[in-house]
Amino acid sequence: MEVFLSYNLIFYSLFSCFLFFFVSSMAVTEASSQCSPVKPTTPLVTFLDRLQETAFKTYGNSDFDPKLYVDLSLKFNLSDTEEAFKKLPRSENGSVSVEILEGFMGEYMRGAGEDLVEVVPEDYVPEPTGFLPKVESPEVRAWALEVHSLWKNLSRKVSNGVRDRPDLHTLLPLPNPVVIPGSRFREVYYWDSYWVIRGLLASKMHETAKAIVANLISLIDEYGYVLNGARAYYSNRSQPPLLSSMIYEIYKRTGDKEMVRKSLPALLKEHQFWNSGKHKMTIQDDQACNHTLSRYYAMWDKPRPESSTNDKESASKILDASEKQQFYRELASTAESGWDFSTRWMRNSSDFTTLATTSILPVDLNAFILKMELDIASLAKVIGENTISERFVEASQGRKKAMDSVFWNAKMGQWVDYWLGDNSTSCKEVHKLEASNQNENVFASNFVPLWIELFNSGICFCGGESYGKFPKFGFALLCWDCNFLDKFGTTMDFPNGWAPIQHMIVEGLVRSGLKEARLMAEDIAMRWIRTNYAAYKNTSTMLEKYDVEECGKIGGGGEYIPQTGFGWTNGVVLAFLEEFGWTKDQKLDCQ
Repeated sequence: MEVFLSYNLIFYSLFSCFLFFFVSSMAVTEASSQCSPVKPTTPLVTFLDRLQETAFKTYGNSDFDPKLYVDLSLKFNLSDTEEAFKKLPRSENGSVSVEILEGFMGEYMRGAGEDLVEVVPEDYVPEPTGFLPKVESPEVRAWALEVHSLWKNLSRKVSNGVRDRPDLHTLLPLPNPVVIPGSRFREVYYWDSYWVIRGLLASKMHETAKAIVANLISLIDEYGYVLNGARAYYSNRSQPPLLSSMIYEIYKRTGDKEMVRKSLPALLKEHQFWNSGKHKMTIQDDQACNHTLSRYYAMWDKPRPESSTNDKESASKILDASEKQQFYRELASTAESGWDFSTRWMRNSSDFTTLATTSILPVDLNAFILKMELDIASLAKVIGENTISERFVEASQGRKKAMDSVFWNAKMGQWVDYWLGDNSTSCKEVHKLEASNQNENVFASNFVPLWIELFNSGICFCGGESYGKFPKFGFALLCWDCNFLDKFGTTMDFPNGWAPIQHMIVEGLVRSGLKEARLMAEDIAMRWIRTNYAAYKNTSTMLEKYDVEECGKIGGGGEYIPQTGFGWTNGVVLAFLEEFGWTKDQKLDCQ
């Protein structure tokens, strides 16, 4: 009996130790998962990623677009397609002959973009009533109408095949017609949609604008946040959160309270997404006051499917497996920022593998979230949700205080990004504020707060130059006169000019209400319009980006060739013409 009891005690002790070890291991695994979350992708995306890699080995690097292959859809079940793919004869390096690969894709795959159908928006008319009333120049009006007509070219609806068999497509089955950016961007993108909507409102296409918002809300209903774009492979990240700004602009034009009522729950859910989990960071200042701010953080640590071959090449010199995973997360997180890519996110501007986006509190992201809070407060009040309104007024005041404490650099007169330090990838809950962690390099994002009502009221001209700086804010005319900046060859850096940045800075200056600020804003807008027009005359297209060193020159650098279309560029040109007009005697040629 004593022996039996001894064995029981030994067994019990061993079992308790095992149980403790097991529970502890599970806790560590769970903690690790929470510290580095990954959202699984679909089996179809995984297969198309393999197809992309094979195609890269077959065709080589010249003009190879990896996104093309993950945008393909299947004619047959995935299992049948995979089985046929496995049987393709391969060389030692895994490549397949061009003839065999093209034969396979012709038999088993549908082309990229075939799952979208061209559609003319119901509210499109060739010349809307009240279109750009301030534009007096016949030449500018004719061109503006051509830009307006591009909404027809960029409008699509998801095919019935996507709705019937979503498992055969990476394209997501959005409920309403969409407006795409153009070229290789065959799907809806989140932050692009804001400037598309600004253009649609200038074109009096209110219903099309509302449909875009309804599509984005459907993504929040499904995933809890707006995806980077409407593809299955974008489900691990978002983009700059501008949905509330879209709804606010539409409401200002239409007074549609029912749209506001339907949208509010989605806005609350999106705000929670950006203010929880890995996006939320806490900074403690010298007075032991905690400030909550947000960062970009993708739920992915592998090559981005739409750029997998590029990402693998970029990471090829990183030997440590965990460091490589972190680099892949930085790539995806940078894509979440919309600034993919810029030296802004790099510890060493000459070494792309030093991307560290998750280690940065971005000033523009927090400005966007502050605007979201102000928008929610305003929209909630419109529909009588006063408690929600008051809560978000308070939230906006807290974020404004946090931005002033963490981002404001009095010496530069700018708001600047804040580096979290080397341990930012850990689960550390609170980071001590260090003034030396501010990034004192000049980026256009430093001036995005001017776009927000709480900040642009402070703009002043203090006897400085007519163009060049706001002495108080150190505002350099980044949008055009950028000669003091270095060239790095990354797509978001000088000398590339992008429509969204132009628009936010111009609109921020206008909203200040100062005459001098409006004159500067108009000058920037006029230069931007001229370069768009000059490039259009030369190429018959609107472009994704422009080289601001030379009027009419196409932008360069980045992961892919310059794209045409182009949704947000069209929207900003129409918004500028709506705001400033164009007189009969104003010259349109480059000067």
